[in-house]
Amino acid sequence: QIQLVESGGGLVQPGGSLRLSCATSGFSFREYAVAWFRQAPGKERQFVAANRWNGNSVYYEESVKGRFAISLDNPKRTVYLQMNNLKPEDTAVYYCAMGRPIVSTIRTERGYSTWGQGTQVTVSS
Repeated sequence: QIQLVESGGGLVQPGGSLRLSCATSGFSFREYAVAWFRQAPGKERQFVAANRWNGNSVYYEESVKGRFAISLDNPKRTVYLQMNNLKPEDTAVYYCAMGRPIVSTIRTERGYSTWGQGTQVTVSS
């Protein structure tokens, strides 16, 4: 059974950092892509970052490039999202997802079949 469980969210001041974790089970990073999405209040869920082919291909949403980094820890079966220089507009519920997207769907929800429950990130002074 495939499971994804996020953790690490919280309240942080602008300019601060957080590291989100997604504990996974039931699938191989070699065969599936993993991604982070986020959803702010009143907005659609948005792609943040993805990691495919066990780390050989990485993708980022334009507004987080240079600030966020997605990584895998294979022995721990965990996906991380390191978030630096956080801004108020980064406030959202962050979701971990897995699936087998093709190139045209890797930045879209339909590319992923299984989702975690989400973790809240709030950036505010």
